Amino acid sequence: MLSVYPACFFKEENGYSVFFPDLDLDTCGETKDEAMAMAVDCLAGRLRWLKQDGDPIPAPSPMNTVDPVAVSRESEIKSSETFVNMVSVDVEAYAKEHFDKSVSKTLTIPAWLNTAAVEMNINFSQVLQEALLAKVQAQ
Repeated sequence: MLSVYPACFFKEENGYSVFFPDLDLDTCGETKDEAMAMAVDCLAGRLRWLKQDGDPIPAPSPMNTVDPVAVSRESEIKSSETFVNMVSVDVEAYAKEHFDKSVSKTLTIPAWLNTAAVEMNINFSQVLQEALLAKVQAQ
């Protein structure tokens, strides 16, 4: 299902800032294209996590009710160019491709450790994922 939200784009010295007023969510990019790609990614992530957490998902405002100048004042953004654009994403399809997609990794372990793990029916992928998550979360 396609989700569509208005986003305010602000041209700044080093690129573009993007703000979704309905979601209190922001991102940025060095070019308009990069800012739009980041906006899609950011929107997909926020909507997915709101749904997963069981939090309410705000309804999108009509585009003609979003005032980027007022948003820039509230956010204290100084911009020479502001505009509103609708950002759309199929959250489930995007998540499958970008958030849930598995990648294959090749690793090397000692032969004795491989033999012992195989004898114990240890799932190598699961153990590696759990260990990597623990490391990443500890940072």
